[in-house]
Amino acid sequence: MISTKIYKSVYGLAEKLMEADKNGDKVAFNSLYAELRAVCIDNENTDKDHPEQWETFADFAEDLEEALEGYEKAMEKAMAINAKDHMSSIAFSMATVQIELGQTDAAIKNLQDAKINANKIDDRELKTDIDELLETLLAD
Repeated sequence: MISTKIYKSVYGLAEKLMEADKNGDKVAFNSLYAELRAVCIDNENTDKDHPEQWETFADFAEDLEEALEGYEKAMEKAMAINAKDHMSSIAFSMATVQIELGQTDAAIKNLQDAKINANKIDDRELKTDIDELLETLLAD
């Protein structure tokens, strides 16, 4: 379980990052992203480490390789605590980045894993997104 303090910190930064992006404020965005990175690094390998902070970090990464690295860390953390909800959403997000990078086979594998993990969660919208993207990739 993510600590309340970390949760509030990560989601507060996420809201500010979205606002800075919406306003086209690159300076603020970069500063906030550095803060989010620091939270993740400060908590890494401690009892405060949680997949949610790494997934959020990866969600805001502008560099696709950095995003993949963040999602990989998030996946490690999610697998360690067997968090099916995180495992399915992280695998889906990783797949979308892999598609952008032309890594179709890796994306298909992540989507297949996401689909398996999503069987254990209630998020119908995520399940539909996974199924639709997987169908599209397999049809090509």
